[in-house]
Amino acid sequence: MSSSHHVRRMTGRDPHEAHRAATPLELLFDLTFVVAFSQISSQSAHFLELDHVGTALMGFAFATFAVTWAWINYSWLASAYDTDDVYFRVATLVVMVGVLVVALGVPPLFASIDEGVFLDNTVIVAGYVIMRIATIALWVRAAVHDEARRRTCIAYIVNISIAQIGWIALIFLSMPVGITLIFTTLLMLFELAGPLFAELRFGRTPWHAHHIAERYGLLVIITLGEVILGTILAISAVVTEGGWTLEAGLVAIGGTALAFGMWWMYFAIPFGAVLARHRERGFVWGYLQIALFASLIGVGAGLHVAANVISHHAHVDATFAILTIAIPVLAFETLLFALYALLVMQWDWFHLWLYLGVIAFLTAGVVAVALGASLGVGIIIVAVSPAMVVVGYETIGWRHGAAMLERATS
Repeated sequence: MSSSHHVRRMTGRDPHEAHRAATPLELLFDLTFVVAFSQISSQSAHFLELDHVGTALMGFAFATFAVTWAWINYSWLASAYDTDDVYFRVATLVVMVGVLVVALGVPPLFASIDEGVFLDNTVIVAGYVIMRIATIALWVRAAVHDEARRRTCIAYIVNISIAQIGWIALIFLSMPVGITLIFTTLLMLFELAGPLFAELRFGRTPWHAHHIAERYGLLVIITLGEVILGTILAISAVVTEGGWTLEAGLVAIGGTALAFGMWWMYFAIPFGAVLARHRERGFVWGYLQIALFASLIGVGAGLHVAANVISHHAHVDATFAILTIAIPVLAFETLLFALYALLVMQWDWFHLWLYLGVIAFLTAGVVAVALGASLGVGIIIVAVSPAMVVVGYETIGWRHGAAMLERATS
C-alpha cells in the first residue's frame, strides 16, 4: 500500500535530497496546461490571421501570464512542500480544475478585447478563485506545520489573498478595456512581487534546484507540443491544397526541425547545477521563463497562421505569416542567451557571434518569403537558426560552456 494514503506533516522537503524527480502527479498536473496553451495559441492565431494584431498581442500577454503564473505558483510550492499525501493530491486536483476553467475563459477574453468595450476576464478569474482556494489551503497547512518558515508562508497567503480580491474587484467594476489593462498590469506586478517579498524578507522556502529545473524543462516540452501541432496543421493545409508535394515536405521538415532545435538549445544548459550552487539566481531564472514559455506558444500560433495562409483562409499574406514565426523564435533564442548569461554571470565573443548568426538566419527567412519564396522555404531557413546554435555549441561552444559552468559552480 502506498504511503501516500497517510497524511504527513508539511514541514518542507530537503532541498539537497538525492535523486529528486518530478512525480507522476506533477506530470498529470502539467497535462492540464496543454489545453490552456492550445486555447491561447489558437485564439492568438485566429486574430493574427484577421490582421487584428492589437487584440492578438493583448489577449496573448494577459492569458499567457495568467496560465504560466498559475503553473509557477504551484510548482515552486510543490518543490518545497510536496508531501504527496491525500491532502496534497486533492488540493492538486482542485488546482487542475481551476486551470481548465481558466482555459475555458481564454476565448471570451480575446473576443472582449476585440470588441473593445470591456475586458471579459470573468471565467479566467473564476478559475483563479478555484485554484487559489487550494493554494492558500496548502500555504496555511505549511504555516501550521513548518514553524521555522511560518512568516514566509503567511506572507504568501497575504499576497495571494490581496491579489485575488483585486482580480475579483475588476470583474464587478466593469471598466473600459484601456483602464482595465492598466489595473491588470499593476495587479500582475503585485503578483510577481509576492514571492520576492516573502522569500527575501522572511526567509527562503526549501525548493530543490534540480527538481525545479526539471519541472521547467518538462513544461518546455509540453509547450513545444504547440509547435508540433502548428506544424501538423500547416502540413495538412499544404496536402489539402495540392496533395503531397515538395512544399509539404519542406513544411514538415522545417516545423519539426524548429521544435527539435529549440528543444536541443534549451536542454544544452544544465540549469539545475548552477541553481544548486547559486540559489539566489532562482528568481531571475524563474521569472524570465514566463516570457520564454510565451515565445514557444507564439511559435505555435505563428505556424497556425501559416497553415491558414497556405489554405487561403487568412486575411494576411505569407510575409506576415513568416514574421509571426520568426519573431517568437527570435524572442525564445534571445531569452535563452540572456538566461545563460545571467545564470553563469559571464559572456564571451563566441556567444555574441552565435547570436548574430541567429538574427541573420531569421532575417534571411523573412526576406526570402518577402521576395517570393514559399512559406515552406521560409520555415526551413528559420529552422536553421536554432540548428546553427546547436551545431556551434556541440562542435566548439561546449568547451566554452563547460569552462564557464565550472567557474559559475565553483
